[in-house]
Amino acid sequence: MLQIGLFGTGHLGKIHLQQWLEIPGVQVVGFYDPDDTQAATTIATYQVPRYTDADALIRACDAIDIVTPTTTHHQLALQVLQAHKHVFIEKPLAQSLEEAREIVDLVAQTGVKCQIGHVERYNPALLALGPDPVQPVFIESHRLAQFNPRGTDVSVILDLMIHDLDIVLHLVKSPVKAVSASGVAVVSQTVDIVSARIEFENGCVANLTTSRISLKKMRKMRLFRKDAYIGIDFLDKKTEVIQMKQPGAVAGMMDFPIDLPSGESRIISVQMPAVQPSNAIRDELADFAAAILQDRPVKVPATDGLAAMEIAHQILAQVDLHLAQQTLLA
Repeated sequence: MLQIGLFGTGHLGKIHLQQWLEIPGVQVVGFYDPDDTQAATTIATYQVPRYTDADALIRACDAIDIVTPTTTHHQLALQVLQAHKHVFIEKPLAQSLEEAREIVDLVAQTGVKCQIGHVERYNPALLALGPDPVQPVFIESHRLAQFNPRGTDVSVILDLMIHDLDIVLHLVKSPVKAVSASGVAVVSQTVDIVSARIEFENGCVANLTTSRISLKKMRKMRLFRKDAYIGIDFLDKKTEVIQMKQPGAVAGMMDFPIDLPSGESRIISVQMPAVQPSNAIRDELADFAAAILQDRPVKVPATDGLAAMEIAHQILAQVDLHLAQQTLLA
């Protein structure tokens, strides 16, 4: 039985706690949260013991799940890692690159399992593509959310766009060549809308747009490669693949022929890969537990969390530069 402790019982922390209580082979030892009111609600709802000493909870567990404000990730992660306990850290990995690198270094030194909560890796719409490399040459992503004061302690880049940055890096698997971006703070003290362009050394280009003041939600990514278009709707859990085939290829129910301007004929194949219903948060937590119990690598290691943060901070720097230039021209 894997002994799990939870740090943080805010909105997302309670969701994590609920999932942990339903995962086989796991026992929730207790939680740590300095907010008395929040802690009382958690105890009343889930009947899980509260620890007022973080180190005591760490000692009592095999692994810790950190679902606290980003500003606290670094210190709490160090406490867990120095105790040689496994750790799950909600995204983003840390508040600064220096903090993130220190966590990554300590994970390597201790050899414990550390997984970052980039939950979209477990989205069934993405998983429907299967294990084969996608090899995109162009990516377009839109992640739009309605305004919610929760999460505005960091820019929209580290709050929302970082999901797509992680997915793009996971799919492209090439060093970044150049980054450009612009953005603006509208209703909060940090950037609320951002548009970024990432160029990779293999020639792939990714255009990402993220907003947290939209009138409607949207989480879509479009992938283009030489022979196909792939659309992923992370919100509605739908995936489509439109591919051009040579005449004579096995035809599907939604395939249709077209004549090209060159006079050649092709078959347009429209596929809707089966998307299996799932709970992505539960799946990522269960996968982390399985990695510990089976002693195998985690799916989203700390190095991936750092890689996403490095690009996010490059985008932040470009946004700051763009805003500074606008101020000079005003």
